[in-house]
Parts: sequence; structure tokens; C-alpha cells
Amino acid sequence: MEQPQSPSLGLPGEMRPGRPLGGTTEAAGPGLSPQPLAAVLDSMRKQELRPGGETGQGHPASSPAEQVKALVDLLAGKGGQGSQAPQPPNRTPECPLKPRGNGRPMDGHPSPRLTSLLMVEGLTDLQLREHDFTQVEATRGRWCSAKTIALDRLFLPLSRVSIPPRISITIGVAGVGKTTLVRNFVHLWARGQVGKDFSLVLPLTFRDLNTHEKLSADRLLRSVFPHAGEAGLASAVLSKALLVLDGLDECKTPLDFSNTVACMDPKKEIQVDHLITNIIRGNLFPEVSVWITSRPGAAGQIPGGLVDRMTEIRGFSEEEIKTCLEQMFPEDPVLMGWVLSQVQADRTLYLMCTVPAFCRLVGAALGHLHRKRPGPPDAELWPPRTLCELYSWYFRMALGGEGQEKAKASPRIEQLAHSCRKLVGTLGRLAFHGLVRKKYVFYEPDLKVLGVDLVLLQTALCGRFLQREETLASAAAYCFTHLSVQEFLAAAYYCSASKRAIFDLFTEGGVSWPRLGFLTHFRSAAQRAMQAEDGRLDVFLRFLSGLLSPRVNALLAGSLLTQGEHQGYQAQVAELLQGCLRPDVAVCARAINVLHCLRELQHTELARSVEEAVASGGLLTSPPHRAALAYLLQVSDVCAWEAPLPLCLSPGVLQSLLPQLLYCRSLRLDTNQFQDPVMELLGSVLSGKDCHIQRISLAENQISNKGAKALARSLLVNRSLTTLDLRSNSIGPQGAKALADALKINRTLASLSLQSNRIRDDGARSMAEALATNRTLSVLHLQKNSIGPVGTQQMADALKQNRSLKELMFSSNSIGDGGAKALAEALMVNQGLKSLDWQGLDCGARERALMGALCTNQTLLSLNLRENSISPEGAQDLARALRTNSTLKSLDLTANLLHDQGAQAVAEAVRENRTLTSLHLQWNFIQAGAAKALGQALQLNTSLTSLDLQENAIGDEGASAVASALKVNTVLTALYLQVASIGAPGAQALGEALAVNRTLEILDLRGNTIEVAGAKALANALKVNSSLRRLNLQENSLGMEGAICVATALSGNHGLRHINLQGNHIGESGARMISEAIKTNAPSCTVEM
Repeated sequence: MEQPQSPSLGLPGEMRPGRPLGGTTEAAGPGLSPQPLAAVLDSMRKQELRPGGETGQGHPASSPAEQVKALVDLLAGKGGQGSQAPQPPNRTPECPLKPRGNGRPMDGHPSPRLTSLLMVEGLTDLQLREHDFTQVEATRGRWCSAKTIALDRLFLPLSRVSIPPRISITIGVAGVGKTTLVRNFVHLWARGQVGKDFSLVLPLTFRDLNTHEKLSADRLLRSVFPHAGEAGLASAVLSKALLVLDGLDECKTPLDFSNTVACMDPKKEIQVDHLITNIIRGNLFPEVSVWITSRPGAAGQIPGGLVDRMTEIRGFSEEEIKTCLEQMFPEDPVLMGWVLSQVQADRTLYLMCTVPAFCRLVGAALGHLHRKRPGPPDAELWPPRTLCELYSWYFRMALGGEGQEKAKASPRIEQLAHSCRKLVGTLGRLAFHGLVRKKYVFYEPDLKVLGVDLVLLQTALCGRFLQREETLASAAAYCFTHLSVQEFLAAAYYCSASKRAIFDLFTEGGVSWPRLGFLTHFRSAAQRAMQAEDGRLDVFLRFLSGLLSPRVNALLAGSLLTQGEHQGYQAQVAELLQGCLRPDVAVCARAINVLHCLRELQHTELARSVEEAVASGGLLTSPPHRAALAYLLQVSDVCAWEAPLPLCLSPGVLQSLLPQLLYCRSLRLDTNQFQDPVMELLGSVLSGKDCHIQRISLAENQISNKGAKALARSLLVNRSLTTLDLRSNSIGPQGAKALADALKINRTLASLSLQSNRIRDDGARSMAEALATNRTLSVLHLQKNSIGPVGTQQMADALKQNRSLKELMFSSNSIGDGGAKALAEALMVNQGLKSLDWQGLDCGARERALMGALCTNQTLLSLNLRENSISPEGAQDLARALRTNSTLKSLDLTANLLHDQGAQAVAEAVRENRTLTSLHLQWNFIQAGAAKALGQALQLNTSLTSLDLQENAIGDEGASAVASALKVNTVLTALYLQVASIGAPGAQALGEALAVNRTLEILDLRGNTIEVAGAKALANALKVNSSLRRLNLQENSLGMEGAICVATALSGNHGLRHINLQGNHIGESGARMISEAIKTNAPSCTVEM
């Protein structure tokens, strides 16, 4: 549970003096008269009881107990004339490094995170079983939900036929802002902006309820309104009221719905946990709406059938992290940028900064430390690299650690250090035993049991780590400023206590077998952490491991640790931790946490070896390797957007990784020889309600129709997958049908590739039927599938109706005359398709129908007509279409039969066309005549940016014609002239053009014979040209002399980024010399030799 101040009790904004609480005198009852209510409202205005904000501004809010007591005193007439604002008691001094709230200040607007909550359909296994840190890391700091609900509709029906929720739960990890959300809601309700149906909002915390052993429903209300009469009490209950129970995870006793006796008597005293379960069941206060906030794990205590609505508070987005840091350092953008760079440098740290409280803690610590940059003794310890190092700096500065430097030793400093050690020891013992007992809030009896000196807790230094808060029962409640602070102190205590402890520190009663030596105690901690099903000891174990690193020991020596303490155990602890990685069926979160521990220990060899194996495609088999791979999927920058796992997974390894794959955004599982049983496993992952996978590639495996059917079943329920790549498998017509049937229901998949799967006409027919109803699929690849005229006709009919498909790849099928004509007719009608791949369909004899379609189609942007035997006559028809068409941007005519006549016709069309940006004409038997026509067209065209003429014998004459165009053309950026029979004269013409041209960025002359003379001409051009970025002179007979000319010319060129000089007979020594010359003359240029 996060630690911001709890909410104040507000009153409706439309209340004015003389009006009762519920809007009418009758509703208020005799116990709630208008006069004290007016006084309350006036008092709240004067007192300005508003909570602290996300920016940490505004007056600090008093505790809920203080605010409720103030309200009660006013209602009872104890406030004098009702106009004196109650005075909150003195607060413990606040640490400047402490996070101060997770919502915006009440005098501004609430954070968008807190005005729109995520709608969730229950808790996931991850939320029920894992530590908050683990939840954030496993989900990569992303909160995925298709639906959101505005704060002002949180307790309203979702539709006209539904009813308002009675039991609502809002979940969120520690520090995400649950208490701040409640506070925001109460404040907005008091102003009449939300919850207008509620006449009373009663915010209580479990910290308050924990002070009672037994309580009745009647006394629960009287604890807040002790002076309200019977009629007033009944009126408050029967009128529309909202009971807020904040912080279920802090409840002293877990709720047990299976063994709680039903109670319907509001006057009967029962245990507090039984009271809460009866309220939730509706046995008590059946007409009152109940809103509970909780960390996710604790929310699982309430049966799902009793919950009417569950919402979740999302954490910071990347932009909000930056905004948060900007608000922390508004007058120092340089400092903010440095802090942000440090946070971004560590992915684990960055993921955790999606939690607002953690983000503010990290920002405050780094900002504070940057202003007091460590001196020479600590320079090698800066900046923090791990979680434990960050917290060590935090604690060192919070404890006044500057005085720890040996040069400043004095009796006063020694006395201060002793006080710090005593305080840390006390807080550490409290933190550790609380963690073991799942206790996060402490009361005076708890402190006495643990021998904590209450006087010590009143010091300002203690207030930096432990907060004190008054409860309704006038008892003080203590809690650490954040869960991670408690875990760090617990680890520091355990680390120090283990050197002298004889018995197991985890055993509450102190009765256990003797345990001697630090390693024995560390083994005990590791075993208990591995066995804890809820992961509550995971971060504790990370900190405990991190405290053994030399950097942390150097930072904390003299305060939390003794100089050199446990330094000799690093290697043994690393071995012990790796021994915890058992060959389980699945890699669990505990195993991944071991890798986090090893990193804190600065033992990263295992993770690094697995990272190298993945990069090289090595097969991973051992349990440690599997755990390290799962760890890398979470924290590696490479895996952040896509998990590249081709060639390295066996079915067994994949099965062990399934729980971790759930939260990957993109999976590439190509070429792993996966068969149908593996698809059953993947289908189960994709069917999970907490599946986050958006893209998955299974290309070139061994998937048949059975595997496709398993994936299809998952698509019926999956709501995250947008891209599925199954190319080069063997799913056949039946597999295609199963996927098509799923597409009729699925509403998220946007891209499907079935290339090379032999789906034939039957499969194409199934896909066509799906396209008739599906409105989300935008990309469909069906090339190389043996689809004939019948299947093509079905697809064409579907295209006449479908408006959502944007890209269709249909190349290399046997569509015949009828299929070609049907597709052409569909293009005349279709108004959605933007990209069509018609490669290898042999439409040379049917191009007129297609060209006619191009004249009328107004949506197609890209057309691939490669390998279609288009003749010069067909090119003329195409040219006529290009003169008319005003939308096509990319046209690929590679490997046709245009010859000079056809290419000239296309060139004439290019002179007039104003939309085409890319034209591919390679392998078309084009010679100098057509090149001249294209050169003339380029002098007039103002849209073409890329021209490909490779593998055409245009010769020097053609190259010169194109070069002449480059002198005046101002739009062409890429020119491809590979293997175009160009010699030195052509290269010289191109060199002259480059000396003038200011737009060309890519020039590819591979496979020509420009020789030394051509190289010299291009080198002279490079001395003055500033636009060219890539130059390919591979295999051009440059020799040593030509290559040196080019290399030395780069000293005056600051634009070139890549040059290829391979295959020019330079030799090894020459290559080294030229490479060094290029590095000297143009260090930013990459050279291939």
C-alpha cells in the first residue's frame, strides 16, 4: 500500500448554508442538522484540507482520523461557534527525498491517470501470485486494457439496462496512487463534480479498522459520527451512501469468506474481518455502495462473484515519466535531462519508474545526489548502476552520509554514526519482522513486542523513513514511506544480524536448528524466498544480494554495514543462487528473480552468455540458461520491442518459457522446427486473459492444419494479437478454413501471412468468406499458395464488398485469364485496397483489363507487376493508365519484357505523371534509347524520388543521359544503376552531375567497369557534393589507385555515411590502408572493403 496521506471527508459542492447533507431536511434527520453542516463546509474552506499532489505542492493534508475528528467535533458543537478550523497535530518532519503523493494538487486538476481508470475482468495469475515489482517488470511497465471508465462514471451503470455496482474494487501496485485517487474522488464529490447520486461519502482506511478487535456495523458508523442520533444514523445508512475502504492489503487479518458466520444484526459486535466480509456480502448495509482499494494480491481475498466492478490504476507512460521529472526540476532542465538519462540507462529502473511513487523517489534521490556530486574517494561508485546501489545512495544521503568520509572523523561524527546505526538497526528489525509476517502497518503494541523505542521514532531522522499517522481511535499507526524502503531496511538488518545470529532469523518463536555463519543464513533466506508463493521476499533477496557487492559496501560502510562485511562471500553466494535454478517444467518468477539477484551481486556472466547465444542462434537447454533467457525477455533493450528467438528454442525450452512469453510484445519464433503440439501450447498462451502478445512470427516451421486449428481456437478469444506470420508452413486448405472461421469473430488481428502454405482454391474461398464480414484485417499475404481461377474469383468477389483490407499479396499463383479479369474488375469497384502484389501471375496477355482498372481506381498506392511478361504493347496500355491515374505512388515492373519501346512509353507517361514516387524497371532489356527518354522525363518530372534501372545495358550513353537530368532534377534521391554496362565515360558524366546536384542521396554503381578514371571523376565530385549518403562502387575494377582517390576525397565530404569498395582488387594491405584513411578523413562514414 502506498503511503500518501489519506483522504479528507468532503461535502457536496452544491451544499449551501441552510441545506441538509442529502439535499432535503427530511433526509438529513435530527442528528445531522443544517447548522453544523454549514459550519463544517465553512471550516473546510478556511482550513483548505486538500491533499498533496503529484508535483509535491500545496499544504500537507492531515490524516483521515484528524479530518474525521474535526468533522465530528463540529457536528457535536465542540468547535465553539463552528467557524474555528480544527488544528491538525504537529507532523513529523518530512524528508526532502520522500515521495509526497501520486496525484496532482487539489487546487489544480487531477492527473489524467486518476480521472480515467482501466476496466479489468478480474485478477490475473501474475497479480494474484507475484510481488508488485515483479508485476511491473513482467508486463514491461505496460497496463493493457481495452476499456476505460471515467472517474465521474465509476459508480454508474454501464448501460441503460444495467444497475449500478454495489461492490467496486480498484487495484494498483504499491505507490501507483490508490489513496490519492480516493482523496481526489472525495474532493471532487465535495464540489459536486462526481458521485452526485451519493448523499454521503464515508472514507475509512484499514489502518483505522485495525485498531479494533471487534466492531459492530452500528459502532463503525458511530466511530465517525459518535453524536449522531438514532434517526440520523438510520437516515445516513438508508440514503444513498458510499463507504470507502482504502488499503485492503493493510488489513490486520486476511478476509476469510468461506469460514465467516453470517451476521445481519448491525448492533452485534464481531471481529473486524468478519464485519467487512458481511458488509461485502450484503448482510450488513445492503443499500450502501462499497468501494475498496487494494494492491492486486490482497484483492484476491474477495471472491470474484461478489465483485460488481473492478478497475485498475495505470502507471506512468514514458511521456509521463519525463513530465514527472520536469515537474521535480522545473528550473534546471540540464539536471532533469541528466536524471532522465540515468533512469533510461537501466531498463529495470526505467520500468519501475512507471510507478509514480518510485519515479519520484528515484528522481529525488538522483537529483539530490547530482547536486552533491561525490568527491574523489567515491567517484568510482558513481552513478548508481543497480537498484541496491540507488537505495544505498538514498539512505547514505538521508542519514547525512557526507560525514562518513574518513578525513572528517571526529568524536561528534562517531556519535552521529552510532545514532544512525542504532536507528537503522531498530527500523531494520521492525521492517524485517513485518515483512516476514506480511505486516506493513505497525501500532504501539507491535512496537513494544519488537522492543522498539517509541522515543526514537519521534526523531526527524526516523521520519525520513517511517511515517506516523493518527487513527480514528486516537492510536498512532506507523508505516514505511514505501514498500521498497521497508524491504531495503529489512535486508540491511538481516545482513548485519546474520553474522551473530545462532538460530534461524525467520523463525518467529526463535526455536530452530542452530544456523551458524553468514552463508547458512543467506541460504535460508534464498530458500524461503524461492518457496514464498506470493513473491513477497523477492525484492528483499535482491537487496540482500546487492549488499554484498563491493560498491554498495563502500557506500554504506559505517552506517548500515561494517567495512568489508561479508566481502569474501560473493562467489559462493553467486554459486548458491545459481543452484536455486532447478529444472522445473516452467521458468517461474522466483527463478527470474535469481537473475536479478545475480545482477545486484554484479555477477552477470550467465545473462551475458545467454544473450550471446541468442544473437548467434545457439540452442539453449539448461535450466540456468532458460531462466536467464526469461530474464532477458524482461530487461534487455533488444527484447523490449521484439523477442528474437529463431533457431535457438526446442519445444521443451519453449514450454518452460510459456508463462514469461505472455507479456512479450512481439515474438519471432521462426525456423525452430516447431510442430503441431507446440501450437497447442502457444494457443493456450494466446488464449490467456492476461496475454500481451501483439505480434508473433512462426515462419518456416513444421505446422500443419492441426497446429493452425489450435491457433485459430485461440484467436476466438484473444484480444491482443494484431500480427500473425505463418509463412512457409503446411497448414493446407483445412488450416486456412479454421483461421478464416476465427477471423469472422476475431476483432483485433490486422495482419495475416499465409504465404507458401498450399491452401489452394478451397483455402482461398474460406478466406474470401471471412473478408466478407471481417472489418479489422488490413494485411493479407496469400502468395505462392497454388490458388487457381476459382479461388481468385472468390477473392475478387470479396474485394468488391470489403473496405478494410489495405494490402493484398497474391503473387505466384496460377490465376489464369478468368482470375486476372475478376481481380481487375474488383479493382474498379474496391475503394479500400492500397497495395496489391501481382507478381508472377503471367498477366501479359490480360494486362488490358488491369490497366483499365488503374484508370478508374482511386485508392491503390503500390502495385507490384514483377515477372508478368508485360510486352511493349502492354507497356503502352500501362502508360495510358499512368497518365490518368492520380493516386499510384509505387510501381514495380521488374523482370518484364518492356524493351526500349515499352520503356519509352512509360517514360513519356512519367513526364506527365505527378504522383509516382518510385519506379522499378530492372531486367527489362532497356538500352540507351529508353534511358535517354527517361532522362528527358526526369528533367520535367517533379514527383519521382527513386529510379531503378539495374541489370539493363544502358551503357555510357544512357548513363550520360540520366546524368544530364540530375543536373536540373531536384527531387530524385535514389538512383540504382547496378550492372548497367557503364564505363569510365558514364562515370565521368555522373561525377559532373554530382558536383552540381544537391538532392541525390543514394547512388549504386555495383558491377560496372568505371575503373580508375571513373573513380577519379566521382572522387572530385565527392569533394564538393554534400547530399550523397550512400555510394556503392563494388566490383568496378577500381584497383588500389582508384580506391585511394575515393578515400582521400572524403576529407572534404561531411555527408557520406556508407561506401562499398568490395571486389576491386585492392588486397589486404591496401584495404587496411584505405580503411584507415577513410576513418581519418571521414570518421562518421562506414566503409565495406
